[in-house]
Amino acid sequence: PKTPPCHAAIDAHLSSAVPRSDPTLRNAVRGSPMYGAGPPRIDLGGILEWGEVESRVFKSILAHPKLVPLFHGLLGKGYRLDHLPFVLMNDKGGEGFQLHGGTVDCTSGEYNSHLAYTCHNGQIRSALLGCNVMLVDHNPGDGGFCIVPGSHKSNFKMPEGMVDGLMHQEYIVQPATKAGDVVLFSEGTVHGAMGWNSDVQRRCALYRFAPATMAYGRSYFQGDAGPSGTTMWPEKFYEDLNEAQRAVLEPPYANRLDRPNIREDGSVEITERSGRKKQHDKDVFKTKYF
Repeated sequence: PKTPPCHAAIDAHLSSAVPRSDPTLRNAVRGSPMYGAGPPRIDLGGILEWGEVESRVFKSILAHPKLVPLFHGLLGKGYRLDHLPFVLMNDKGGEGFQLHGGTVDCTSGEYNSHLAYTCHNGQIRSALLGCNVMLVDHNPGDGGFCIVPGSHKSNFKMPEGMVDGLMHQEYIVQPATKAGDVVLFSEGTVHGAMGWNSDVQRRCALYRFAPATMAYGRSYFQGDAGPSGTTMWPEKFYEDLNEAQRAVLEPPYANRLDRPNIREDGSVEITERSGRKKQHDKDVFKTKYF
């Protein structure tokens, strides 16, 4: 995506940004590579609620033509927005985030079914997909997003000291990216952020998406009722959306139950059962859906 409009929108809303200054909100251990020099990370929400001009690029991510085939390949058709997206910012020396996540939790060793990753018959599925839209260059050594490649297949927790970047640093990768790049990662892959070392303020927009039938977050039913009557994201989410973008705001339910699916050309089709089966459910349950 084009980043200048994103920066202009962010600059216009900087007064709403919230630094994670409280010690209970810090995400890294002091003295670790993830901690940086001390300044907290800065979070800015509401990026889909700034109106037609300022939110246009941020809303384009929901069903961007270059991303839809990748979302389908990793989440399946009918994928949905799961978390409220927001912008992460760091000034020089700003705190990152100790390693976290993993299909097997990297700290406790417990299995995280809600972050599951599977591959069967060549078909990959992720229960929760991170989508990191890089708004500034992240050069080698700058810090920011980092990941442990292959950890989505791990069956053990991490060795002591690794989650803080104090041990086994050779397995922790900070990918070099350019402004406008998008990094997709399974939340089942252990990831975090290194302290920020660049003079340029770190900015990235973080989204999470899930398969049609799955939900981790609960924001989709906390806001005001949307005009479609089917979802409850904040009302302003729905402004100026095309049909494909609106489909991504659907709540979790199976594709066969009249879910709008995005075609590769960006149009939308409704996947449904036969009329006879629908009528049978109505006869039995006295309602449209079971």
